[in-house]
Amino acid sequence: MLDNKIEEKEEEVDVDILSEENSGEEYLVALGYERGYITYEDILKIFPEAEENIERLDEIISALMQGGIVVGGPGEKRPPALHVRAEEEAEKTHDTEQDIYRAVEVDDTSGLYLKEIGKVPLLTAEEEVSLAKRMEAGQKAAQKLQSNRIKNPDKLDELQLIRYDGLAAREHLIRANSRLVISVAKKYIGRGVPFLDLIQEGNIGLIRATNKFDYKRGHKFSTYATWWIRQAVTRAIADQSRTIRVPVHMGDQINKLLRVSHKLTQRLGRDPMPEELAAELDIPLRKVEQMIDVARRPLSLEMPTDNEENSTLGDFVEDADIPAPPDEVSSTMLREILLDILTDLPPREVKILQMRYGLVDGQTYTLEEVGKKMGVTRERVRQIEAQALSRLRHPTHARRLRDFLHA
Repeated sequence: MLDNKIEEKEEEVDVDILSEENSGEEYLVALGYERGYITYEDILKIFPEAEENIERLDEIISALMQGGIVVGGPGEKRPPALHVRAEEEAEKTHDTEQDIYRAVEVDDTSGLYLKEIGKVPLLTAEEEVSLAKRMEAGQKAAQKLQSNRIKNPDKLDELQLIRYDGLAAREHLIRANSRLVISVAKKYIGRGVPFLDLIQEGNIGLIRATNKFDYKRGHKFSTYATWWIRQAVTRAIADQSRTIRVPVHMGDQINKLLRVSHKLTQRLGRDPMPEELAAELDIPLRKVEQMIDVARRPLSLEMPTDNEENSTLGDFVEDADIPAPPDEVSSTMLREILLDILTDLPPREVKILQMRYGLVDGQTYTLEEVGKKMGVTRERVRQIEAQALSRLRHPTHARRLRDFLHA
């Protein structure tokens, strides 16, 4: 359906098609032909559930790329035709090993990995189609084997060989495009996820692209796989780089905000105000303030505050639940004076006051509960309590407690 829409729009695109009456798919088609490209942010605005259901966009992305619309941004190259050879494609989408070494800090582990993937030659478009056909044949052979309908031993052996050949073709397609993962992953260095972890997540995206690749659509595998690799890498950054997860589209907006903030800092010679950021990004001020709040990273209370690591950040954080020292001293003095005064009262009255006002364990009891514990009526408990309070109001005792009334 979307392929037909693209063919209809290929000759002429009217800007009026961007009206609210058109569907999200039509909007992407029209916007792509108007600008010449579609960004991932554009796609997420129309299909925000793409983070949870990427498969829904598979047909849309494939059809857009097949129609010549660049998916990714103005800096991306247009999808090459099938007759473009791998040497030309390598110059556009694959980095050389020297480029990768210059872009990232390579240790022994990553260096060995880069050398290993560099041993596999790049594929021509015809070779990609050939591998995809072998994979398809292997999948069909596997389905026939699982059906248990084939009884001929020779036929079973033949299907097993076809299945193994399909698995080998799949592995070859993945290994030959591993450099594409490096090309995408190195653009996300410094986002809070180690480089090798980015490669691992990108490889997962590459495997998913391999499983879903349809050579019959006519576009290059590297063009198709870039979407899946980028999605896997950005999702990993959103899930792993922060203590509190930030959605992928919000992470992209924050990165854009940081880039604009850095540019304004260089231009103005100071940190830009939120109002200046909002004007530069052409978005509401409230949105900028929300992005700034989300961009703040949490700090560990166990983080050392000096080189000797004798103290941590938590040592300097105020605990609002702990009473202030003057209040603590006042409470201690009041408790001591009350205990001293209660020694002048009869034991029965002391026990009732302690239970009624929680002077022992902080738990208070009703008149009826106190009466049951002491074996008297609730009215008798009330009388004894009133008598005890009357004793405490004696000027001798009241004078000692008066200073705490305003505390």
